Amino acid sequence: MSLIPSLSLEKQLETLGLATFATIYQDLAKRMEKEHKSFVDFLKELTESEINHRYQKRVERLLKQAKLPRNKLLNDFDISRIPGISRAHIQTLAQGDFMDRYENLLIFGNPGTGKTHLSIALAREWCLQNRKVFYISAACLVQHLLKAKADLKLEQFIKRMDAFEILIIDDISYIPFDRQETDVLFTLLSARYETRSIAITSNLPFAKWEQIFKDTMTTAACIDRLVHHATVLELNTESYRIASAKKRSLK
Repeated sequence: MSLIPSLSLEKQLETLGLATFATIYQDLAKRMEKEHKSFVDFLKELTESEINHRYQKRVERLLKQAKLPRNKLLNDFDISRIPGISRAHIQTLAQGDFMDRYENLLIFGNPGTGKTHLSIALAREWCLQNRKVFYISAACLVQHLLKAKADLKLEQFIKRMDAFEILIIDDISYIPFDRQETDVLFTLLSARYETRSIAITSNLPFAKWEQIFKDTMTTAACIDRLVHHATVLELNTESYRIASAKKRSLK
């Protein structure tokens, strides 16, 4: 004897969190009957539909949570323009397995070479791989860190960032940081060392990072932590925007 009130099948499925089951089971049952499919075939397709729906909803949440500034696709990134980097290498990075080893990704190159495009496109792929990603510009990140420190909540902010498997910091070289800003940034980078992954884009090679961190010791310590377990991509090519302008001018 049932101990709960009698519910319709739709309500029972919704109670179990099987929203897709509830939505499609009747139409699917009719189709499977016409096609003379078995109950097992019916259940298999119903289950696959539920799994696919849940995957799509989760990816939507992850993409929203990632705060990607634009929609950039990996297929639109012209890897053939970049000497020394293969599509297979980029596809391996897109799988995101390096995050399980708490490794980093460092992307260097002159303005317009595609660093931001590549980082956004990879971030999108990582979300599709069910990874928790957070994308932020260096300038915005530093302001968040300074506010957290002023509110005596720097540790809590860093712990919130710890929820993300990879933190993508875009354009770290654009900001003329002062010492207070570099201190909080270094604190965050140090906290993620060998515990979570970081991806960074920069116009400046490591040899010029003293322009960012101001003193030799902090610069060396930061580079050491980032590079210890890292893949470094150098986009040594002409600016994509300049190349496109040249092509347009020739038409």
